[in-house]
Amino acid sequence: MELLRTARIRLRRWDEGDLPAYFDIYSRWEVMRWLGAPPRRAVRDLAEARERLGRWHEREASLDAPLGLWALVPVEGTEPVGTVLLLPLHDAGGPTDQIEIGWHLHPDHQKRGLVTEAARALLDAAAAAGMGRVLALTDPDNAASQAVARRLGMADEGLTDRWFGLTARQFAWTAGEARAAG
Repeated sequence: MELLRTARIRLRRWDEGDLPAYFDIYSRWEVMRWLGAPPRRAVRDLAEARERLGRWHEREASLDAPLGLWALVPVEGTEPVGTVLLLPLHDAGGPTDQIEIGWHLHPDHQKRGLVTEAARALLDAAAAAGMGRVLALTDPDNAASQAVARRLGMADEGLTDRWFGLTARQFAWTAGEARAAG
């Protein structure tokens, strides 16, 4: 299922045929060093990649678009080079009314604006679906992801320990404010 298309990218569901590309992205330390609670580690093999991708499909099965874990595919290609996600957030108390946007990109495709373009389009889809506020949570040392959040017009709300049992720098996007800034 394709969610959206811009001049340079498509966002669509990950499928089983994407397993080699998924493994290529998530087996890289330069991607995985920023994701999840420590100890962080790269995906070891195709079997683990298949299991993780299966968990992604289970997680998004109950979500209505634009929520989901979306494969970022350049329009001139067929294989994903990253992921842009829009997911409900849970904290220690359980489900919340907060939504997270996030992005993961293969190192060979960084510094081209692909993630910013994809995330901006996904935020537009979120606004169209009635989501007025979306958070981005970054590792405190991940300057590249923080720069993306700033380019998207997201406000830096400082450090928080609320999500995922780790400290993150939280950015917030508010539909009306982001349009005024963008």
